Amino acid sequence: MPEPAETPPPPVPDHPHAATLRRLQQHSGKLAAAAIARMDEQLAWYRVMPPENRSWIGLVAQAGIAAFTEWFRHPETPRAISTDVFGTAPRELTRAITLRQTVEMVRTTIEVVESSIDEVAAPGDENVLREALLVYAREIAFATAQVYAQAAEARGAWDARLESLVVNAVLSGEADEGAVSRAAALGWNAPEHVCVVLGNAPDGDSELTVEAIRRAARYAKLQVLTGVLGSRLVVVAGGAEDPLKAAKSLIGPFASGPVVAGPVVADLLSATRSARAAAAGLRAAAAWPDAPRPVLADDLLPERAMAGDPAARDLLVEEIYRPLEDAGSALLETLSVYLEQASSLEGAARMLFVHPNTVRYRLRRVTDVTGWSPSDVRSAFTLRIALILGRLVDAGPPARP
Repeated sequence: MPEPAETPPPPVPDHPHAATLRRLQQHSGKLAAAAIARMDEQLAWYRVMPPENRSWIGLVAQAGIAAFTEWFRHPETPRAISTDVFGTAPRELTRAITLRQTVEMVRTTIEVVESSIDEVAAPGDENVLREALLVYAREIAFATAQVYAQAAEARGAWDARLESLVVNAVLSGEADEGAVSRAAALGWNAPEHVCVVLGNAPDGDSELTVEAIRRAARYAKLQVLTGVLGSRLVVVAGGAEDPLKAAKSLIGPFASGPVVAGPVVADLLSATRSARAAAAGLRAAAAWPDAPRPVLADDLLPERAMAGDPAARDLLVEEIYRPLEDAGSALLETLSVYLEQASSLEGAARMLFVHPNTVRYRLRRVTDVTGWSPSDVRSAFTLRIALILGRLVDAGPPARP
């Protein structure tokens, strides 16, 4: 049984190049097939794509040639070329093929049409059709850029929301495996050393602040998850073996005021501990006006303890008072007397009935045991608070009347 004859295209009245337009309509299917064949021949990435994606790309090529035909019919009428061409494909196609691959696809299709101009155009219309194709190629290039820009904006907005959820979970102490999975989707590859840096957020566009943090992190070779939560700028820094060094490298985008770095922890799940310490340090930083900027949360232990931070109190007792207690009563007694005597070696020696060199030796032992030097004013203040808290713990809760 013979195949039915192909339906001729409808007449095109009152068009200055009606014959060329009719021939373009007649050849559109052939041109689309030739474009797909050339892509299969020249583009290696197209050959290895799943059949579903190849079919979508074929539809885009057909839509592009059909849109050119319609544009040639009414060049004076504004048209949304991005919708005409790329509206046939699902949004997921922008994830399946890159911008570079889309440019190659469009270039191949345009080249196929251009190489067929002498065959498609009516005699005398070759230059007209060629110039129209050049203008259309420019328009399709802008349309391609628009499609990928919109997709990038959508992904960027989604990523920003996802990142904000992760940062908020770390800061609120609710980080779990779900937060780790979301962080992995953002490119976080589970670095071994993590710390949290907190400070005041600058006024203005928070997206600009976040981007400035990312630039600083790239320069410092750190991974970051960051966001502006209320008035605070939060940075979860990965790959930071030295929290103070990491904070210094990221400090530029922070607004004026204290910037506090929490201690280094092993992973993102443990980052809640670093975040709690940094948040407590930020609240207590006002009690130390001369604090360096940035400052470690552990350097603010006395202020944090006095502000009611139970973790700081426990650290001072467990890391200073208990080791001194275990080292023998002589160290505790000598340190206590030395601090009461306004850090005077001779005064402490007289009170203890020992030689000043003995006091000096015991104070060096205090430094070895605790890591804090009694001769340093700031360290002496920390040691004094630790002694007070340790004594209070040993004394137990006050008896009820």
